[in-house]
Amino acid sequence: MKNLVSKINWQKIDGLIPAVIQNDKTSQVLMLAYMNQESLKKTIKTKKVCFYSRTKKRLWMKGEESGNCLSLINIRLDCDQDALLISVDPKGPTCHTGEVSCFGEIDRENVLTNLYNLIAERKKNLPQNSYTASLFKEGLGKICEKVEEESEEVIRAAKKESKKRVIEESADVLYHLFILMAEKDVSLLDVENELIKRK
Repeated sequence: MKNLVSKINWQKIDGLIPAVIQNDKTSQVLMLAYMNQESLKKTIKTKKVCFYSRTKKRLWMKGEESGNCLSLINIRLDCDQDALLISVDPKGPTCHTGEVSCFGEIDRENVLTNLYNLIAERKKNLPQNSYTASLFKEGLGKICEKVEEESEEVIRAAKKESKKRVIEESADVLYHLFILMAEKDVSLLDVENELIKRK
């Protein structure tokens, strides 16, 4: 990444390069902003993503007010050398509205990704009065118990109860399984890659 700044044709892009910010674990696009040479150098040096504000005419670091900073994982330059794709580990929601992404709510196909992201955030911040956080606090043994319990309930629903109950219990199994995955630092992308290998 050290030689990245010199590879960019800054004159071609009037000194500002668009940067697409992407969650490293889920590949979800979080936001789009702009960088100048100074903000890019600062990002590489501090490992915290820093941008250039076109309205305020100054550098700004994501999270400087909210605390929801973006920890740098990787930076890639596109083939025309005039756009960046930046992989990050986000702390909290990225958008100032409180949404995970600045592009608003994700469509229904990403419901599971949203759920996993929320669970991972609960693990990181352990908010009070959160059932999810309470399971992380109790540890792996308790989480495994809940996965086992919910698995038994979905089997019982499948054998003796209505379709509605199977749907409800399936949702409970997925939710508790995601908690187990997050506890063991297994991402949805890890599972997707395993499924791709098996295909």
